[in-house]
Amino acid sequence: MSIIDEAGSFNLGDRNVKRLGYGAMQLAGHGVFGPPRDRGAALAVLREAVASGVNHIDTSDFYGPHVTNQIIREALHPYRDDLVIVTKVGARRGTDGSWIPAFSRDELTQAVQDNLRNLGLDVLDVVNLRIMFDVHGPAEGSIEAPLTVLADLQRQGLVRHVGLSNATSRQIAEGRGITDIVCVQNQYNLAHRADDRLIDELSREGTAYVPFFPLGGFTPLQSSTLSNVAARLDATPMQVALAWLLRRAPNILLIPGTSSVGHLRENLAAAGLVLPDEAIEEMNRMADIAA
Repeated sequence: MSIIDEAGSFNLGDRNVKRLGYGAMQLAGHGVFGPPRDRGAALAVLREAVASGVNHIDTSDFYGPHVTNQIIREALHPYRDDLVIVTKVGARRGTDGSWIPAFSRDELTQAVQDNLRNLGLDVLDVVNLRIMFDVHGPAEGSIEAPLTVLADLQRQGLVRHVGLSNATSRQIAEGRGITDIVCVQNQYNLAHRADDRLIDELSREGTAYVPFFPLGGFTPLQSSTLSNVAARLDATPMQVALAWLLRRAPNILLIPGTSSVGHLRENLAAAGLVLPDEAIEEMNRMADIAA
């Protein structure tokens, strides 16, 4: 039994995955663009994650672009039967590393084909539509056209399940009128809690919520409250932040990313960290301070 089993599991479409997974974004170069500085280290992190029991990996072919998927294939193909690889489409990268919306039928179809080729798969387990009306956060706008393209690819057998990333409640409702939405992937962590109500709604419906930047992203979470709780528990602040997310709701699936085997092991150890009620109350108040 792996330590991450202590965090439990949750359904992602028709697959049951462990609640502590791995996000591959940091395997690309600086700014999620170009190759990694140490390809061997990137391969080692992926192999250690799977060897430690991780069976949910989050990626995208626009990481790099193409870089992280090619590394995943080199490290792990042929894949274990229980491994679920989730990817995203809806964006492309400029030559300067910029993030550009890519919502047309041709762009979305090409993105799915690129993911299939670079991962070495015949069908993608889950494809999230990354909504790009605002690069920095959810913004309203109809997703009917791009999501209809993904639903068509789903009917063709290239995609098993569809999710949404950077989505509003209205877009989730619109999406459900087009195809089943098996997960929502938005920014959420101790200090960024705009989705509190949405998480609870999705939990009641049995839909997975996958927070990206669970540790703050490019600006890691820093808080004296977090540090003090971690010191009392003989844990790292990042372990405490992950343990809080696991406690927050049963439908939360975590995908912390790292390019270091040491940091990976620290992240996975959060599954066994028990947070006292008083620590939970202290950390719940962090959102009020950050607001």
